[in-house]
Amino acid sequence: MQRDKQPPYQAVVFRDRAAGFAFLTRSTATSEETIDWDDGNTYPVIDVEISAESHPFYTGKARTVDTEGRIARFERRYEDKQ
Repeated sequence: MQRDKQPPYQAVVFRDRAAGFAFLTRSTATSEETIDWDDGNTYPVIDVEISAESHPFYTGKARTVDTEGRIARFERRYEDKQ
């Protein structure tokens, strides 16, 4: 790998504002905003709209909305043929 060609790989905090959850990881993403982390160091923080903590699929709060009712529509379509 050539030097000075890649963006810096550094510790960054990603913060999910919806869930109030933050985690420290390494990334090439940067930010002007910083946060004091639990270990006493200051890291750049990147706010995200959704993460695994607040995503409906991962939290188990996902719901499917079936406005007309697929089964009712199927039965209505084929009820005369029975």
